[in-house]
Amino acid sequence: MTIWAIVPVKPLRLGKSRLAGVLSDDERAVLNRMFLEQTLDVLRNTPQISQTLVISRDPAALAIARELGARTVLEDGTPNMNSALTRAAMLARNYATRGVLVLPADLPLLTREDLISFLSHLQKSPCVVISPDRHENGTNALLMSPGGLIKYDFGSDSFARHCELARNAGARLEIVRNQHIELDLDTPADLILLKTIENPKLVGG
Repeated sequence: MTIWAIVPVKPLRLGKSRLAGVLSDDERAVLNRMFLEQTLDVLRNTPQISQTLVISRDPAALAIARELGARTVLEDGTPNMNSALTRAAMLARNYATRGVLVLPADLPLLTREDLISFLSHLQKSPCVVISPDRHENGTNALLMSPGGLIKYDFGSDSFARHCELARNAGARLEIVRNQHIELDLDTPADLILLKTIENPKLVGG
C-alpha cells in the first residue's frame, strides 16, 4: 500500500512575495530553497511515503528536487496551482494505491514525526485527512484516499472548502491540528512567530 506526496513549489526567487518588505530577493530565494530541501528530506525519511513528486515552473527548484531523489513535473502555461496539482495527481494516483498527499514546501517546523502522526489518521477509503493553517483558513496538508476523490481548491478559505468537498463526496473526514504543520511562512507576522520558536534550521532574516 503506497502513498505518493505532491509538493507544489513556486519559483524560488519569486515565492514568499509578501516577505519582500523584510527579506531581499536573495534572502527569500535562500529561505525557499532551505524549506524545499527540508520538506523533501522529511518526506524521504517517512516510510509511508513511497514517492515524492515536485511540481514547479522553476527549473532550479526541479533540479534540487531531482538531486534529492524526487520525481519532477515542469508546470507550464498560466500558473494555476489547482490545475497543476490535478495534473500531477493524475500521474500519482496511477501508482499510489493508498492515497495522495499534497504538502506545501513552506512548513519550517515540520518533522518526520509530525508527518507520520498526520498519516496515521488515514482510514479506509473513501477518506480525506486535512491539517489547516494556524488561522484555520488555508490547507497545509491534504491527504485523500483514493487519489482524485475531491478536487483541489487551494487558496483563501481553502480549509473550509476542502472539508465541504470531502463531506459532499461521502468521505470520512479527519481534521488534524498540529502546531508544527499549522505554521506556514507567508507574512512578516509568521516570520516573527517563527523567530520566537527555537528552530536551528532557521537562517537569515
